[in-house]
Amino acid sequence: MNNSDLLVDSYDYNLPKELIATYPITPRDAAKLLVYNRKTDTITHTVFRNILDFTRDDSFIFNDTKVLKARIFGHKQTGGRVELLLNSIFQDKFLVYIRGKVKVGSILEFDQHLTAKVKELNDDGSRVVEFYQHNNKLDFTALLPILQKIGHVPLPPYINRSDEELDEVEYQTIFAKNYGAVAAPTASLHFTKELLEQIPNKHFLTLHVGAGTFKPVDVDNILQHKMHSEFFEIPQQTADILDSSQSVVAVGTTSTRTIEYYARYKQLSGECDLFLHPQNPPIRVNKLLTNFHLPKSTLIMLVSAFIGRDKTLALYEEAIRHKYRFYSYGDAMLII
Repeated sequence: MNNSDLLVDSYDYNLPKELIATYPITPRDAAKLLVYNRKTDTITHTVFRNILDFTRDDSFIFNDTKVLKARIFGHKQTGGRVELLLNSIFQDKFLVYIRGKVKVGSILEFDQHLTAKVKELNDDGSRVVEFYQHNNKLDFTALLPILQKIGHVPLPPYINRSDEELDEVEYQTIFAKNYGAVAAPTASLHFTKELLEQIPNKHFLTLHVGAGTFKPVDVDNILQHKMHSEFFEIPQQTADILDSSQSVVAVGTTSTRTIEYYARYKQLSGECDLFLHPQNPPIRVNKLLTNFHLPKSTLIMLVSAFIGRDKTLALYEEAIRHKYRFYSYGDAMLII
């Protein structure tokens, strides 16, 4: 590893704007797939529905988190519009991001008689709030149906449009089960019901993706970056696979971090804050399926943990040459 691998600026690349996918492809498995074989150092360009040609004997590990309608619009009791993005839940307190100036004690009002009281202001820009309806304090179970009525799909900022009806379906995996995410595990968006049924060995875990996944790395040296944490849970059946010698395909960066956290600490649930990069490479994942990620992000650093920074940037350049679509609704890459 050279010193450049530690510099955030070394993970930059130029992406033509027209390659940012703002809408999903239909059907899901019609996306392009770039396959990189580490042993032979070769690239194959194919379509996603052919993925099993490269992964026939592996166990797939999917993240079954479900995206909340986590973005709500309202106003302060004193006037002035606000936008609130739910990020994570702990007991009956909620960690959120608020667009609009607030102070501790501020009351925010939304449709369905929902109010939020600001309890804490954190240095990282997040806020702790409590939710109420008709003066009754709400836990997550009570808040969820209200969010599903008044909330919006929290599309990533680079999609640069308001959410539409199609996003309620398309920005959700077909096997999503456990509500709690504010971003989809996007590598899983490519799987159709038919393709999923063809996978003989599939297992699930849950990692509730937070808004921190989009947080820029704002230090010069990646080792100084403080990684965000997200709640995870691994069923025993999945842990048994991870404890075996079975070859696994991690479907997406969220599954990857959860698997690798388990490999290091053997915890079945908790808060995952693992940062994978070239100086902290994977020890359990055999194959990685992932989309193409933002420059200078922890996600492109995770890919570099598998194949090195130079090779990662070279593959991204190859994808750009072949007009692959980037980011959440974009095409995919499989590292074998």
